[in-house]
Amino acid sequence: MHIGFDYGTSNCAVALMDQGRVRRLPLEGGDSYLPSTLFAPHREAIADLLHGLLPASQQATFAQARQLAIAKGRRLRPQLDDEGLEYELLVGRAATARYLEAPEEGYYLKSPKSFLGATGLSASQLDLFCDLVSAMMATIKTRAETALGAEIRQAVIGQPVNFQGLGGEESNRQAREILQRAARLAGFAEVSFQFEPVAAGLEYEASLSSEQRVLVLDIGGGTTDCSLLRMGPDRAGLTDRSADLLGHTGERIGGNDFDIRLAVNGLMGLCGMASQNQRGLPMPAPLYWDAMSINDVQALGRFHAPETGRLLQQLRREAREPALLDRLIRVREEKLSHQLVWQSEQAKIGLAQAEQVQQLIALERPPLAVEFSRHQLAQVSQPLLEKIGLLADEAMKQAGCRPDALFVTGGSAHSPVIRAWLQQRYPDLPLVEGDHFGSVIAGLARWAERCYG
Repeated sequence: MHIGFDYGTSNCAVALMDQGRVRRLPLEGGDSYLPSTLFAPHREAIADLLHGLLPASQQATFAQARQLAIAKGRRLRPQLDDEGLEYELLVGRAATARYLEAPEEGYYLKSPKSFLGATGLSASQLDLFCDLVSAMMATIKTRAETALGAEIRQAVIGQPVNFQGLGGEESNRQAREILQRAARLAGFAEVSFQFEPVAAGLEYEASLSSEQRVLVLDIGGGTTDCSLLRMGPDRAGLTDRSADLLGHTGERIGGNDFDIRLAVNGLMGLCGMASQNQRGLPMPAPLYWDAMSINDVQALGRFHAPETGRLLQQLRREAREPALLDRLIRVREEKLSHQLVWQSEQAKIGLAQAEQVQQLIALERPPLAVEFSRHQLAQVSQPLLEKIGLLADEAMKQAGCRPDALFVTGGSAHSPVIRAWLQQRYPDLPLVEGDHFGSVIAGLARWAERCYG
């Protein structure tokens, strides 16, 4: 059995072709989308917990390779039991719910995919990210096989054009190796990759009756990818589409970045950003960006480093409004970064339906009610939208032609702010909106059928 596997920054999904139709498989309850989140009682417990999730054929090899890491987790278990922390690994909504119950307890990670192309990772960090991805993949594979009643052996995994803007092709190679290693560990016998915007384009192509040049803009949770593709019914059955890929660009800009910018703009002022010390000097802005940069392992490392704790205490002593710094200190001590960005994301989602929303924010007890507006979201989004526009322009430049249509997909593309910006920037192009969450997984399922069917 073979599937398309969208291991996304925001959500994961799997699908297969069933009598000519795309069939998505339930992964969490009856939902076919599983949020890309993970929770464990302790970071050191992940290898041991993963060992129990792996198929029997992989357990002995993994136990031999990761003997020390597994032993650390097992030694921790009595302590975690004493603290009342359940010794289990959760993914999806269950992981987020557990984190929101007590953010200061356990190990929570949103969007592991965001870190896979990060530069400067040590061997132990690479092992950790492989473990995290494999734990999610093993869980997803088991649930999909339960829904199918059959073993899944092959998968086509979607990948962005660029996992990480800074590392170039080396970052892409590293991320693909982690994904492939994790997928094999999870029990997949064969794995191949397809670019996410190409996959999204394949789903659109299935609706065409004549050939078109289509600019596919996939604005996902962690990356934005642009591909200018030649499409049409005569080309849909080809297994080699390299000649139809006329232009191809991508960068690490996605929904997480919009959430982070909204969190910094809407919440960090409540923590003292732009306030002054007693000498009239402003608080250091990079500190606040580090606090909210949940998709940057180096930034979070700086924010939680011991020297940052000492710096915050010094800034508080010198601040004109020390109560504001108390909130930032609480964010650090209680590990609230993910929670604040998640709450900002909920506000962003609400702004798709309303001009203004009010969101409860966990900066104090009881939570603060904070107002967000669509105008505010448009303002903070502008620098990111300009970068997306440059990516699209570069794809057209590579192709040496203008597209006949602009096909937009990806969860972040659902925002009316982005839709209005696209219509303003490309007024001459017909704007076609795909299934914002489902176009990529549908295309991956079609490609898996071509590769393995």
